Amino acid sequence: MNEYVKLARLAIETYIKTGEKIEVPKNLPEEFFNCQKGVFVTIYKKNDTGSEKQLRGCIGTFAPIKENIAQEIIDNAISSATNDYRFNPVIEKDLNNLSYEVSLLNPPEQIDSTKDLDAKKYGVIVKSQDGKTGLLLPDIEGVRSPEHQIEIACQKAGINLDEKKIELFRFTVSKYNLAS
Repeated sequence: MNEYVKLARLAIETYIKTGEKIEVPKNLPEEFFNCQKGVFVTIYKKNDTGSEKQLRGCIGTFAPIKENIAQEIIDNAISSATNDYRFNPVIEKDLNNLSYEVSLLNPPEQIDSTKDLDAKKYGVIVKSQDGKTGLLLPDIEGVRSPEHQIEIACQKAGINLDEKKIELFRFTVSKYNLAS
Protein backbone atom coordinates (compact mmCIF):
# COMPACT_ATOMS: atom_id res chain seq x y z
CA MET A 1 0.00 0.00 0.00
CA ASN A 2 1.25 3.47 -0.86
CA GLU A 3 2.63 5.58 2.03
CA TYR A 4 0.20 8.46 1.33
CA VAL A 5 -2.75 6.07 1.43
CA LYS A 6 -1.45 4.36 4.58
CA LEU A 7 -1.31 7.73 6.34
CA ALA A 8 -4.84 8.67 5.23
CA ARG A 9 -6.17 5.30 6.39
CA LEU A 10 -4.38 5.52 9.75
CA ALA A 11 -5.72 9.05 10.31
CA ILE A 12 -9.29 8.04 9.51
CA GLU A 13 -9.31 4.77 11.44
CA THR A 14 -7.72 6.33 14.52
CA TYR A 15 -10.09 9.30 14.49
CA ILE A 16 -13.20 7.15 14.01
CA LYS A 17 -12.19 4.67 16.74
CA THR A 18 -10.84 7.14 19.33
CA GLY A 19 -11.99 10.64 18.36
CA GLU A 20 -8.33 11.69 18.40
CA LYS A 21 -6.34 13.24 15.57
CA ILE A 22 -3.02 11.44 15.09
CA GLU A 23 0.32 13.16 15.34
CA VAL A 24 2.41 13.06 12.18
CA PRO A 25 4.39 9.80 12.37
CA LYS A 26 8.14 10.43 12.57
CA ASN A 27 9.08 7.49 10.32
CA LEU A 28 7.56 8.87 7.10
CA PRO A 29 9.67 9.57 4.02
CA GLU A 30 11.31 13.01 3.98
CA GLU A 31 8.97 14.40 1.28
CA PHE A 32 6.07 14.23 3.76
CA PHE A 33 7.82 16.89 5.84
CA ASN A 34 9.56 19.14 3.32
CA CYS A 35 6.93 19.47 0.61
CA GLN A 36 3.64 21.36 0.40
CA LYS A 37 0.85 20.57 -2.07
CA GLY A 38 -2.89 20.67 -2.30
CA VAL A 39 -4.27 17.26 -1.33
CA PHE A 40 -7.61 15.52 -1.81
CA VAL A 41 -8.54 12.38 0.08
CA THR A 42 -11.28 10.31 -1.52
CA ILE A 43 -13.04 7.51 0.33
CA TYR A 44 -14.85 4.74 -1.51
CA LYS A 45 -17.29 2.22 -0.12
CA LYS A 46 -17.09 -1.30 -1.52
CA ASN A 47 -20.38 -2.85 -2.58
CA ASP A 48 -21.58 -6.16 -1.12
CA THR A 49 -19.60 -8.24 -3.61
CA GLY A 50 -16.50 -6.04 -3.22
CA SER A 51 -16.23 -5.73 -6.99
CA GLU A 52 -17.31 -2.10 -7.35
CA LYS A 53 -16.89 1.02 -5.30
CA GLN A 54 -19.07 4.03 -4.65
CA LEU A 55 -17.98 7.48 -3.53
CA ARG A 56 -18.21 7.79 0.26
CA GLY A 57 -16.40 11.08 0.83
CA CYS A 58 -14.01 13.47 -0.86
CA ILE A 59 -12.52 16.61 0.64
CA GLY A 60 -9.32 18.46 -0.02
CA THR A 61 -7.43 21.63 -0.67
CA PHE A 62 -6.41 22.86 -4.12
CA ALA A 63 -3.49 24.78 -2.64
CA PRO A 64 -1.52 23.85 0.47
CA ILE A 65 -2.75 25.36 3.72
CA LYS A 66 -0.78 23.21 6.17
CA GLU A 67 2.94 23.14 6.89
CA ASN A 68 3.54 19.90 4.95
CA ILE A 69 1.95 17.10 2.93
CA ALA A 70 1.63 14.84 5.98
CA GLN A 71 -0.52 17.33 7.89
CA GLU A 72 -2.54 18.09 4.73
CA ILE A 73 -3.30 14.36 4.28
CA ILE A 74 -4.24 13.83 7.95
CA ASP A 75 -6.60 16.81 8.12
CA ASN A 76 -8.23 16.18 4.74
CA ALA A 77 -8.63 12.46 5.46
CA ILE A 78 -10.49 13.17 8.69
CA SER A 79 -12.62 15.83 6.99
CA SER A 80 -13.44 13.47 4.13
CA ALA A 81 -14.65 10.86 6.62
CA THR A 82 -16.59 13.23 8.86
CA ASN A 83 -17.45 16.49 7.07
CA ASP A 84 -18.49 15.73 3.48
CA TYR A 85 -22.01 17.18 3.48
CA ARG A 86 -23.17 14.60 0.91
CA PHE A 87 -22.72 11.69 3.31
CA ASN A 88 -23.24 10.74 6.93
CA PRO A 89 -19.99 10.62 8.90
CA VAL A 90 -18.08 7.34 8.71
CA ILE A 91 -18.65 5.13 11.73
CA GLU A 92 -16.50 2.27 13.03
CA LYS A 93 -18.57 -0.51 11.44
CA ASP A 94 -17.98 1.13 8.00
CA LEU A 95 -14.18 0.90 8.19
CA ASN A 96 -13.73 -2.64 6.80
CA ASN A 97 -15.63 -1.74 3.62
CA LEU A 98 -13.69 1.39 2.74
CA SER A 99 -10.85 2.07 0.35
CA TYR A 100 -8.89 5.29 -0.01
CA GLU A 101 -7.29 7.42 -2.69
CA VAL A 102 -4.94 10.34 -2.15
CA SER A 103 -4.51 12.93 -4.91
CA LEU A 104 -1.58 15.34 -4.79
CA LEU A 105 -2.33 18.43 -6.84
CA ASN A 106 0.18 20.27 -8.95
CA PRO A 107 -0.15 24.07 -9.06
CA PRO A 108 -3.07 25.25 -11.22
CA GLU A 109 -2.62 27.32 -14.35
CA GLN A 110 -5.18 29.73 -15.76
CA ILE A 111 -6.65 28.81 -19.14
CA ASP A 112 -8.71 30.69 -21.70
CA SER A 113 -11.24 28.11 -22.84
CA THR A 114 -12.48 24.54 -22.69
CA LYS A 115 -10.17 23.78 -25.63
CA ASP A 116 -7.35 23.79 -23.07
CA LEU A 117 -9.01 21.05 -20.99
CA ASP A 118 -9.10 17.28 -21.14
CA ALA A 119 -11.39 15.86 -18.44
CA LYS A 120 -9.29 12.68 -18.20
CA LYS A 121 -5.95 14.48 -17.84
CA TYR A 122 -6.74 17.77 -16.08
CA GLY A 123 -8.77 18.77 -13.07
CA VAL A 124 -10.62 22.08 -13.30
CA ILE A 125 -11.12 25.00 -10.96
CA VAL A 126 -13.83 27.56 -11.69
CA LYS A 127 -13.91 30.96 -10.00
CA SER A 128 -16.72 33.49 -10.22
CA GLN A 129 -16.32 37.24 -9.91
CA ASP A 130 -18.03 37.15 -6.50
CA GLY A 131 -15.40 34.77 -5.10
CA LYS A 132 -17.15 31.41 -5.37
CA THR A 133 -14.79 28.58 -6.28
CA GLY A 134 -15.50 25.03 -7.43
CA LEU A 135 -13.12 22.19 -8.22
CA LEU A 136 -13.39 18.82 -9.89
CA LEU A 137 -10.55 16.31 -9.99
CA PRO A 138 -9.58 14.75 -13.32
CA ASP A 139 -10.62 11.34 -14.60
CA ILE A 140 -13.90 11.10 -12.67
CA GLU A 141 -16.21 8.31 -13.75
CA GLY A 142 -19.24 9.65 -15.63
CA VAL A 143 -17.71 13.00 -16.57
CA ARG A 144 -18.14 13.06 -20.33
CA SER A 145 -16.38 16.23 -21.48
CA PRO A 146 -14.63 19.42 -20.33
CA GLU A 147 -17.97 21.24 -20.53
CA HIS A 148 -19.56 18.63 -18.26
CA GLN A 149 -16.59 18.91 -15.89
CA ILE A 150 -17.04 22.71 -15.69
CA GLU A 151 -20.79 22.34 -15.17
CA ILE A 152 -20.25 19.99 -12.21
CA ALA A 153 -17.58 22.26 -10.67
CA CYS A 154 -19.96 25.23 -10.99
CA GLN A 155 -22.81 23.27 -9.38
CA LYS A 156 -20.55 22.36 -6.46
CA ALA A 157 -19.69 26.04 -5.96
CA GLY A 158 -23.23 27.37 -6.45
CA ILE A 159 -22.21 29.26 -9.58
CA ASN A 160 -24.94 29.81 -12.18
CA LEU A 161 -23.15 29.63 -15.53
CA ASP A 162 -25.90 31.66 -17.23
CA GLU A 163 -25.39 34.64 -14.92
CA LYS A 164 -21.73 34.68 -14.05
CA LYS A 165 -18.48 35.15 -15.89
CA ILE A 166 -15.98 32.60 -14.65
CA GLU A 167 -12.24 32.15 -14.68
CA LEU A 168 -10.92 28.70 -15.53
CA PHE A 169 -7.85 26.94 -14.19
CA ARG A 170 -6.52 23.47 -14.91
CA PHE A 171 -4.22 21.24 -12.91
CA THR A 172 -2.77 17.76 -12.95
CA VAL A 173 -2.68 15.31 -10.08
CA SER A 174 -0.73 12.30 -8.94
CA LYS A 175 -3.25 9.74 -7.65
CA TYR A 176 -2.37 7.05 -5.16
CA ASN A 177 -4.56 4.18 -4.04
CA LEU A 178 -4.15 0.66 -2.68
CA ALA A 179 -2.47 -0.52 -5.88
CA SER A 180 -0.03 2.41 -6.11
